[in-house]
Amino acid sequence: MHIIYCTTKNKEEALTISSTLIKESLAACTNILDGMTSVYMWEGKVEESSEAILIVKTNATMVPAVIKRIEEIHSYEVPCVFSIKIEECSKDFLKWLETSLKLPY
Repeated sequence: MHIIYCTTKNKEEALTISSTLIKESLAACTNILDGMTSVYMWEGKVEESSEAILIVKTNATMVPAVIKRIEEIHSYEVPCVFSIKIEECSKDFLKWLETSLKLPY
């Protein structure tokens, strides 16, 4: 199992990306955390903006396709999107995840 972390400009964009990933069977589940403040350097200036965090639950084989799809529909020029491998997971949850992705487990 992997989770993919992605920041979005707002909750609506996170919902749009989430719906696309679920409909295309690239993700089993997503979580959206709204109201995050990001501070970062952009084009030589310190910027501050409100964002939403999108967490995507998928498996290792789907990671490249998920990242590519997010990059295709994301509004940012350089979206923050990366994968984190989960070392341990509930067996029942992992079974559900694989079933949701229509893959053998």
